[in-house]
Amino acid sequence: MRPNRSASATPPFPEFGLSERLGPPATFDAEQQAAADELTNGPRQGVYGPFRPLLHRPSLLQAVAKVGETLRYAGMLDAALREWAICVVSRELSNVFEWDMHLPLAEAAGVPPAALAAVERGVPLPTDLHADLVLAHAIAGELIHQHRLSDETYAAALRTWGEAVTVELLTLVGYFVMVCWLMNVARTPGP
Repeated sequence: MRPNRSASATPPFPEFGLSERLGPPATFDAEQQAAADELTNGPRQGVYGPFRPLLHRPSLLQAVAKVGETLRYAGMLDAALREWAICVVSRELSNVFEWDMHLPLAEAAGVPPAALAAVERGVPLPTDLHADLVLAHAIAGELIHQHRLSDETYAAALRTWGEAVTVELLTLVGYFVMVCWLMNVARTPGP
């Protein structure tokens, strides 16, 4: 069982401890059951997180799940960069589920604890943080707060990763923004 890291986060998560208000349907129709079975038999091995509210729209659940699986299990980003970006997005959007789910994955992938602590507290990043993590943090921040990238940030991404990886990172940020917003509204509990 993972520790519930969001319980002691500073600043706190707004939805932490609140009752879920949009969970899965009380009973599943055939399409919902098929979607749930597909998740349970796939790499996620269960129906949790954003897929709880998405069970109300099984075809949408399946499409969202496929994008997430591609990004997490068949992507080009190395694990540290991927998990770091997910943590940055989840903290920027104050999402309990994704923070608690991906924080230990980021730690296991080698993201420095001091960098994760800085993201949690919303303070400047450590000055010795690897440049690709600093750049990914800037990209997520610009996308979330300005809804676009500056020319300088875009050029740095292309120099650092090339077009394909840059597209994947942009998609990863957008995907996790979407699922975080859904879960924030649904008040989906942490893992």
